[in-house]
Amino acid sequence: MADMDHAAHMGHAETEVRSLRDIPLMRRGSGTSWQPDLFPPAMIHGQVGNWGLMFQGLLFGGYDVQGGPRGARALEALGWAMLMAEREGSSGQLVLSLMLSPDPLTAGANGGYPLLLQTGESYRGEPLRDRQHPHDLFMELAASYTHYFSDTWGLMLYVAPAGEPALGPVAFPHRVSARFDPLAVLGHHWQDSTHISFGVVTVGVVTPLAKLEVSAFNGREPDENRYDLDLRAPDAFSVRLSANPTPRVSAQVSYGYLPSPEALAPEVSVNRFTASATYHAPVGTQGFWATTAVFGRNLESGEPPTSSALLESSVDLDGHHAVFGRVEYVRKTGHDLVLPEALAHQTFDVGALALGYVYQFGPWGPVKAGLGARGAVNLVPESLVPFYGGRTPVGGMVYVRLAPLLRP
Repeated sequence: MADMDHAAHMGHAETEVRSLRDIPLMRRGSGTSWQPDLFPPAMIHGQVGNWGLMFQGLLFGGYDVQGGPRGARALEALGWAMLMAEREGSSGQLVLSLMLSPDPLTAGANGGYPLLLQTGESYRGEPLRDRQHPHDLFMELAASYTHYFSDTWGLMLYVAPAGEPALGPVAFPHRVSARFDPLAVLGHHWQDSTHISFGVVTVGVVTPLAKLEVSAFNGREPDENRYDLDLRAPDAFSVRLSANPTPRVSAQVSYGYLPSPEALAPEVSVNRFTASATYHAPVGTQGFWATTAVFGRNLESGEPPTSSALLESSVDLDGHHAVFGRVEYVRKTGHDLVLPEALAHQTFDVGALALGYVYQFGPWGPVKAGLGARGAVNLVPESLVPFYGGRTPVGGMVYVRLAPLLRP
């Protein structure tokens, strides 16, 4: 455990990683993605023989209100819980991961929870609009092995019946910059929607500061049964280059081809390009600051190209008071927004400005609870006013939050 504790605590040490064995645990984002090293461990640790056990997660529960003619209200609970087992050998590292979500039970009514301007996936055979779909019970079921050929380079293999290909940034539920925000990003299906794919194989070349990966995966979005594994033969591929040039910075660029991502439109293919950068920094002795910028672009067959951009930030001031915000822009088609057929192939510029605050209690043992509120002003063009009741429909949520204690 001494080696693992040393690597974990390197997440709060501003030292350059020079060996594969020194890569801190907290660099690992969702799937095989990377985030900056400079972040204190947010895990509960244990040891069984030669295996290190790590538990992490986030749970939110509250009341969500989205205004206007397309809005709704709902009590909901969201989140994820993950158990990892890690074994370090003389020539490599093996990591086993199991991640589960309560969403199908707690946020699955009517296809998901209310969120203005959100789109993607389906419910009862109809495309969802102004709702965020629940995540599947099995968010990840994966094994990865990195073989060290030297201190400075190795080969990684990631195999997952449920997992994430090398496409996009760290998925929004797992980003430190979104750590206090319970709701999804509007550009999810332009940026990181492949974070749950049922059938993934990824190989990569890894160095202490950079990684090049290629994935073959099942590109079909999960179906409406959120409790099973929707296994299909891999039909999509992606490539991603990630770099951590300093302990505070992580960046990636990626490309993916998904030949048939939507069950309701299996003939539509998508070429997706993403680029992102994330910055982490300590604040005082107990806090942190995390910011992420993401760009995503989809080229769908038969549709005009559409793009998205996001800037989000979270600041934990002192271990108790935290503020967060998100600015988003997405160009969506009438088909995405489920508008009348006459508008289906037109594009619309939409966006949102969100701000929130969380007060954190405790700690109580290895966990911390919080009470938070989030408000958002959504931005729609004049042509969408008949559907949304105005240019600036609003939404908000009050909630409680539970997370493992950060350990500086």
